[in-house]
Amino acid sequence: QVQLLESGGGLVQPGGSLRLSCAASGSTFNLYNMGWYRQAPGKQRESVATITVGGSTHYADSVKGRFTISRDNVKNMMYLQMNSLQPEDTAVYYCITNPLGTTNIYWGQGTQVTVSS
Repeated sequence: QVQLLESGGGLVQPGGSLRLSCAASGSTFNLYNMGWYRQAPGKQRESVATITVGGSTHYADSVKGRFTISRDNVKNMMYLQMNSLQPEDTAVYYCITNPLGTTNIYWGQGTQVTVSS
């Protein structure tokens, strides 16, 4: 069982920035594929960005060039730096992990990001 805890959400004006953090439990974080998903009101949950065990990253087209995913395997942390935020980025953001070599998927409880003037 892996526990994930997101933090860093909040209210920001259009054009602003936020950094989300995800803290993961366990002693083998370096073997966790990680990612961020989001769910806006009335919409399906969608992938925002992923980072593999090897550090390869992938972004949704809607956030390319604005968001950056990263990980710190020493601190068991994953981050999402979000710049140039727009109202359409408003959603609950979830941390997700799939430990390497397993079919297990674990979700955090989510953190709200609201972009509004």
